This record gives sequence, structure tokens and C-alpha cells, in this order.
Amino acid sequence: MRNNDVYQVMWHQIFPNPDRQASTLQSQLRVGFVDAMRDGRLLAGMRLPSSRELADMLSVSRNTVVLVYEKLVEDGYLENRPRNGYYVSDQYLSHARTTTATAPAIETKPASSNPVDWHRRMIGLPAGMRWLDKPGDWQRYRYPFLYGQFDPSLFPIADWRECSRRALDVSAIHRWAPDAIDHDNESLLAQLIWHVLPRRGIAAKREEVLLTVGAQQALYLISELLVAPGSTVAVENPGYMDARNIFLRRGAHLVGLDIDHEGVLPDRDVLAAAQTVYCTPSHQCPTGITLSAARRAALLAWARECDGILIEDDYDAEMQYTGKPSPALKAIDHDHRTIYIGSLSKTLSPGLRIGYIVAPAEVIEQLRVLRRLMIRHPATNNQMAAALFIAHGHYDRFVHTMREELARRAKALTHALQTHLPEMQFQPPDGGSALWGEFAAGFDTRKLRQAAHEHGILIESGESFFLAQADRINHVRLGFSSIPVDRIEPGIKELAALVKRQRTPSPGTPR
Repeated sequence: MRNNDVYQVMWHQIFPNPDRQASTLQSQLRVGFVDAMRDGRLLAGMRLPSSRELADMLSVSRNTVVLVYEKLVEDGYLENRPRNGYYVSDQYLSHARTTTATAPAIETKPASSNPVDWHRRMIGLPAGMRWLDKPGDWQRYRYPFLYGQFDPSLFPIADWRECSRRALDVSAIHRWAPDAIDHDNESLLAQLIWHVLPRRGIAAKREEVLLTVGAQQALYLISELLVAPGSTVAVENPGYMDARNIFLRRGAHLVGLDIDHEGVLPDRDVLAAAQTVYCTPSHQCPTGITLSAARRAALLAWARECDGILIEDDYDAEMQYTGKPSPALKAIDHDHRTIYIGSLSKTLSPGLRIGYIVAPAEVIEQLRVLRRLMIRHPATNNQMAAALFIAHGHYDRFVHTMREELARRAKALTHALQTHLPEMQFQPPDGGSALWGEFAAGFDTRKLRQAAHEHGILIESGESFFLAQADRINHVRLGFSSIPVDRIEPGIKELAALVKRQRTPSPGTPR
């Protein structure tokens, strides 16, 4: 006769208390069963509790247990013996034991006296690479003023789930399951060409568009194809550090183009040395400034007259909430010298990883070959779900919702800074999801970032955005895509107190 307390303890060890915030209870219960079978806690032939017993022990619905049992029977993990109950099947367990038993034994030898010198073998990363990291647990911080992070409260989860479910229909699977080396998902291409790119003023054909795993891979592929080692690339200063890192990895020489209130300055002396220009004209990274029409014309004139190439990263283009958005550089480039990078990941969610390149057909053809060598092709099921999301109108509605919410947050952040941090210079954002600020010379935002982190406030100090960091330590970027509007002012108020404390050292502290 079994000891009931011991019996219950055993099943609670196999199935910890369900996490009501995680996956479905059915999923958690199934994973618990399969794991216990794999690691030997449930042996072949072992009788399981009745559905009522297990439901009572785990405080879950009996129907939940019944559905899991029936599905495990259907899949061969359990067997149902009429009027006797459910038992662990040996169908998969015996196969696993056989596979393990027949694996060849590995002879143990002494450690090699001639180990590999991995540092000598590896091609080292070039000097000058810098990164902007965030804590992996950033969501637990009270005031996450970080750029480009996901706010689940704004994402239309039900709509995306429905589109994902439709992408798993039998007819849809036939369209995305096969290999897709030489083509991309036709549905998503069509939605980009008909509904997304026209909003940026761009008319493109299918052979002029390539899907990528986010804008980052797009930039890497373009650099591999079009940036020769030793060539000169002009980049914005301050600018997007990962673009600089990619060009440096390619062996390029970087020169900086300064930024003012009209965007990047097309300095003739700097441009004269460059073969390629990388820029973020819609909302410059990190300042958020929109490139003026005159500056756009100047960059296009340089490309035409000097046989140059423009790489346009259409950064945060959909999030224009004040005034009319400017057309993309690609839209007004009649000489076809602009390679355009767009992304659904920045708009929807960083984890989605869907980007795209628009370029002349002959360029796309070669980029497709490089993509094949790197990853073969992106996941086409995600592409199908994104296509359905756009086609059903969910994307347009989501973009509209995001614009309105980001406008509210930008207004709240502007007001909070003007009230609590009037000494910080900034330009109120008219789009995008971040604000760029500057303190007086000598103020160190690296120290402020560390102090803020210790008080539950996450900010991004600005030194990593500059080509040379030595005297660029007084800038800060405040993102507002992932912080609720009601936390913005309290967060800035606490940040202002830390700024005041840093500017007023305690007695006896060296100045």
C-alpha cells in the first residue's frame, strides 16, 4: 500500500506548481511528463495517477489532465489500458536506451601536450569597436529609459497569434515549408511593395527586394558586397555604433560627418575621401533629427558626381507623429545609387527579426547569394505571419496606436525634462522613440548612468555613439518606447536628483 504523502511529493517534484503567467497549463504538464520520461523518473510500465487524482494534487482542471493524457496516448508516450488506467509506454523510451547503448565508447586520453593556440588561429576583431549593452533583466527596473525595447502592453498579441495560427494552416505550410534559397515569401514581398514601401515614397519590383533577419543582417550583407577592405566610409558622428563595427570588421577606414539641427553635415572635404556614405536620415541615430531636404539633395549630388554609394538605414521611419514625414532618400534618388534598409522588427518587436533591402536587381541577386552562404534563408513561417498581419490591417492599426502613444510619451518626457532638468539641452522629438540630451562640458554621463542603474533607472550614456570618445562624455540618450507614460516624470525627477548630487560633490571630495 502506497504512502499517500510520499506519493504526492513524488508527483509535485515532477510537476512544480504551474506558472500561470507562462505557457498554457496543458503545455507545462506535457513538458513535465516528457522530461520525466526522458531522464528516467518515469519508467516504462509505470502506472500514472487517475486524471482526477493528478488534477487534485496539482490544483488544475481535470479536463486539462484528461486532454494531456489523451494527446500523450495519441503520440505514443502513454498507453491507455481500459478499466485499468494510463501507463508509461516503452515505445520511445526503449528507442532512446537502444540509441544510447549502441553509441561507441570514447577512449579517455591524457590532456594534449600541444594544445591549440586559439588566439593565434582566430581573426581578431579590429580595434575601435564599441558596444552599447543593457542588463538582461532590464524589464524589472522601475524606470527603463532604453531605446528600441518591446512594450508588451502595446503589442496586439491576439492579432499576431491569429496570424501565426493561420500561417500554420495546411495550405499555408505548403507555401512556407519548402526551401526558399532563390526566392522570398511572395505574400510578404507583395505587402511590402504595395503597402509599406509606398508610405516611404518607394516604388520597387520583387526582384529589387531581399528579406533579411533584421536590419542588422541587411547592413552586414551590404558591407560584405559593397565595402571593399581599405575603402573609406563616411558615417554620422555621433552615429549608430553597430554600423561602424560592421564597416570596421570589413577593414574599412571611417571618417565622421558631424550633426547639427538639420541632420548630417555634407562636409565636402570629408566626402571627397569617401566611396560610401552610411546615414539614418528619417530619425538620425542617436539624435532623432530628420535630415533636411537641402542636405538630402547634397548627399545625392555627391553620390552622382563622385561615383559614390549611399546606404540609407530608414531608422524609426514609421514613427513620425509631428508634421509630415519626409520621403526616403531612395524615393528621390533617380540615379539608383541608394541602397535602402528597412525593418519590421523596429516597429513590431526586436525579437521578430524581419528586415529588408531595396536595391537594383543586380545587387539583390548577389546579396541573395551571400545570404545563402550565411543562413541559407530567413524563417519563412515568420514571413507568412507578418504578411497576414499587414494584409489584415493589423500593422496599420498598430503603427497608428504606436504613433499616438509615443507622441504622449515624448510630450511627457519633454515636460519632465524642462521641469526637473532644465540644464540639459535637447531638441523635443517630433518622431521616433528616443531623446538625445547634452549636459555642460565636463559633466560625465558615464558616472550618471552607473548611479542611475543603482537606483533602478536605466539610461544610455552617449560616448559610444562618437567616433572619438575622449571629450564626448556629456551626452545621454533617453528611450521611451518601453516605459509607461505615468512612470516618465517620476523617473526623470529621481534622475535629476542624481544629476544634482553629481554636480555638487560632498565636502572633502576632490573636484
